Amino acid sequence: MTWKLSKEIKAILFDKDGTLVDFDKTWASTNRKSALIAADGDPDLADTLLDACGMDLLTGKTRADSMFAAANANEIAQHMVAHGSPLDPEKLARLLDQAFVEGAESPWPICDLNALMRTLAGAGLSIGIASSDAEASIRRTVDVLGLSQHIGFIAGYDSGHGPKPEAGMINAYASHLGLSPAEIAMVGDNRHDMEMARAARAGAAIGVLSGTGSRQTLAALADVLIGSVADLPDLLTDR
Repeated sequence: MTWKLSKEIKAILFDKDGTLVDFDKTWASTNRKSALIAADGDPDLADTLLDACGMDLLTGKTRADSMFAAANANEIAQHMVAHGSPLDPEKLARLLDQAFVEGAESPWPICDLNALMRTLAGAGLSIGIASSDAEASIRRTVDVLGLSQHIGFIAGYDSGHGPKPEAGMINAYASHLGLSPAEIAMVGDNRHDMEMARAARAGAAIGVLSGTGSRQTLAALADVLIGSVADLPDLLTDR
């Protein structure tokens, strides 16, 4: 690995799903449940909604940059209503958020995240999470994984900083730390993460291939692509 993280970088902002936790192992069953809720119990309509939101009905895999891969609960609810859900979109968004908090009870970590966080903290890096999930679901995931001691900032789509791919979450993290966005590296698995990094003029945009994105969807926006966050220590300079 020849690309190295600049010493000017003082903090890492992680996406969550597909980046810190395995997307399909964590969310496939919850997404099926969400579709059935949106379909008001109609299994055929649920399958239609699953497909519309990006899940392969046979494999349970989620398509790159699909609604399930990158959107927040409000956006998913509106998309489901547009594809046949009989529920009110605001009510459905609340139900989806509830389902996603429940789904946060069973996250599948990509690697030994505690060891990774200790390595990054030992290199002098602050750590935060910015996700299109709701803040309550993110916090529950962090608690379940035992990462609370490492994470100094959490932002969800409902935290008041605006949704991805807008720059607000990175700007809020920079303000929280008293840094500039140029001192923050964004790490994520899909285009919204990289687009957010570019919108905020973050110091680095690091794409991981462990989630719902692909080399083709990420390469044009990322400064570097790595297999997963387990490879992040290889990017550290002598700090």
